[in-house]
Amino acid sequence: MASSSYFAKPQRQNGLHRGRLSISNALPVYSSSSSAVQEKYARRAQLSPWWIPVSVAIPGLRTRRLRILVLNPRRVHDFSMTRFGRKRGSLLLCLAIMAIVFATFALAKRFGTHAKQWPTPFTGDQPTLVYKREDLQRIWQWEIDSGHYPSRRNIPIQLKLKKTPENPALDSQRPSIPSRFRPPSGPYATNTRGVGPRRVYLDVQAQPPMVAYPPRPAPGSIADLDTVMDHCDFSEKKFVRDCLEVLRVGAGLDNGKRVRRGKFDDWKYVFVEEDDRSAHIARSLDEETADINEASDPGVTKIDDGSDPDSGLTKKRGVPWETPPIRLAKPIRPRAHSTLDSPCDPEHPRIFHMFWTGPFTDKPYLALLSFLFTQNTGLHLHASNKVCRPQFWMWINPGPAAAVPNPSAVRDMYAQLRLNPWASPFLHPKFKDIIKFKMWNTTEQLDGVQELKDEWRSRDLFNSGGVVINVPSKVKEGLITGPNGTTAEPSATRKASKTGEDDMLNRTGSKSLSTYDRLSVILSDMARFILCHRFGGIYLDADTIFLRDWEELWGWRGAFAYRWSRLEKYNTAVLRLNKNSALGKFLFRTALRNNLDFHPMTVSRYTKEAHLEGLLLRLPDALFDSAWLNTEEYQLSRPPQPFFTSFDQFFDTPPTDSAAPQALGFDGFFRGAFSYHFHNFWWKPFDPARNWPDLGPRFEEGERRARQGLRAATTASGPDAIPPEDGGENVEDDRRDLDWATVLKRTFESYIRGERPNMYGEWIHW
Repeated sequence: MASSSYFAKPQRQNGLHRGRLSISNALPVYSSSSSAVQEKYARRAQLSPWWIPVSVAIPGLRTRRLRILVLNPRRVHDFSMTRFGRKRGSLLLCLAIMAIVFATFALAKRFGTHAKQWPTPFTGDQPTLVYKREDLQRIWQWEIDSGHYPSRRNIPIQLKLKKTPENPALDSQRPSIPSRFRPPSGPYATNTRGVGPRRVYLDVQAQPPMVAYPPRPAPGSIADLDTVMDHCDFSEKKFVRDCLEVLRVGAGLDNGKRVRRGKFDDWKYVFVEEDDRSAHIARSLDEETADINEASDPGVTKIDDGSDPDSGLTKKRGVPWETPPIRLAKPIRPRAHSTLDSPCDPEHPRIFHMFWTGPFTDKPYLALLSFLFTQNTGLHLHASNKVCRPQFWMWINPGPAAAVPNPSAVRDMYAQLRLNPWASPFLHPKFKDIIKFKMWNTTEQLDGVQELKDEWRSRDLFNSGGVVINVPSKVKEGLITGPNGTTAEPSATRKASKTGEDDMLNRTGSKSLSTYDRLSVILSDMARFILCHRFGGIYLDADTIFLRDWEELWGWRGAFAYRWSRLEKYNTAVLRLNKNSALGKFLFRTALRNNLDFHPMTVSRYTKEAHLEGLLLRLPDALFDSAWLNTEEYQLSRPPQPFFTSFDQFFDTPPTDSAAPQALGFDGFFRGAFSYHFHNFWWKPFDPARNWPDLGPRFEEGERRARQGLRAATTASGPDAIPPEDGGENVEDDRRDLDWATVLKRTFESYIRGERPNMYGEWIHW
């Protein structure tokens, strides 16, 4: 028998349904909020106004306040709840707020920046490339022709080179595999053909009985950085400890400590070039090469597939391609060291650059001392032209990064240096040919770069990784219009220096972790590229200490930086660029189109997207920053010596390891590495117990001033903190365990005092 069901009509309560029937299951389905809640919101919304007055204080007028009307957030909330219900209203309100925030950001990005582009959400890093493939080929060809690619590593196939370039920086070698057994070559060249002088690899050892000190590198010797990469590349799971051993043995730095381990032929990485005047000189990209038998060139076949010549390259949005062909100077003719008319190669000057902001402290002081202790400066010789002495150019920015030099800036700089106990020793005539203090002027330096001088004024000067720090317009106008460092400091800057000496715009160096001078750091990111491109040489961060002679690195004429720890990115704390090179032109034009962003991470994108990473070699951090991987908890099972788990242990050695600095000394500190990077810590003294330059009677005036200043600064700390009078300290006044930073400082100072030779056994000759 069929049956039927009857559903009663639901009752209405307070004029609203309590629920409604579901067609699918005939059960009541309730709305997102009850009628009582909605009625409550509706009644409250009627009582709340849409706009509420807010009073804001007017700067300079204590008795007057500005009254403005702002949207009432409670009224908006109540309206959304009443109109759409509690859940839907809350969701729509959140979406509306997010839309308003994004719209504000988008408008600021579109109209408030030089890029004038709408932001693209959720796409990651934007492309940076502005050069076509044909210009990228010309850049590679120019660098190879100039001898700036002394490597056997492959050229990126994405360049689509049709001919194998002749490489004057490589010696010619016969193929190890006969042609009939080699696999067929592809359509594009991926290597170079060596046409340079023959390489002779050296067995560098201290010869008995002179084994107390390592031998100084032979003039003109060159480091084979391909071999170094084979033993030190973190991507190939190489350990820093093993890398430093190869660097020590290959350069003879294991003097008197070498034990028999078999043949070291695979560890030899230092070579010299034999004079071969019949070596070929490579030809440029646009020259005719009809006389070359292309069929015999490995990896080259002429194929015209009719495809887009720039396929596979992604151009930066909103920016046109740089117009080809790129204008480059004539390639430099590479010459072996033995063929030079003088000890120094004028095309590759040996200049170390360092940038410093604010008063001179113990940090650049120790960098200069380590330079004198390790490099072949000839201080142990009488005046002679037989040695190519490297120079150290210390660039001083005396004021805040955003300030403008006044008319007497250079004179004031030298007056301050003469009165500064940390700087005055290096003004001694003995160092006049190797240490030079130079005034940094942002306008002058930017105008000195041909690739920037006509366009940099329309860009942001303080851009780091895409984050722009705005500078007041008056200050920026002063930076732009200041002619050759003679423009007086603008009133805006003078006023800021009085009212906020420690704000970001007025900091002159980092005095603590909380008062980090970010503007000077950003300025130095740009300065290192400018200095190397204009003058040539190697740039070093001021928190760098030399650990050995860099002769072999000077011999490698390619450009390089080093790896950012575990990441395949650049760290430009050490940067080598050749003067007015094609690579430098590429970097400056690309940075200009990317709003003058010279952050190392951004520079890594420039070279990667253009397939130019091979021209700016990314050396392992073991060569310049041996503790970095350990501080990030890598390779803890086999660390190098010393073992640092944080960078501050250089200044505060753990008690369990505090016997090592005095027992091992300079020779036990990352032996084999070229330098050490202690990563900032500008506010921590190297030698807390003797925090003054201790260089002997020749420089006692500066030491006296430093002691007096230290006594005046510590008087308020009580009598126990006051240092003793000059020469009145006892061993009991010193720290019992000396940290690594203290041991290195006192070692370098003893060399200047004439109490010990430098690391190569050479005594300073005054």
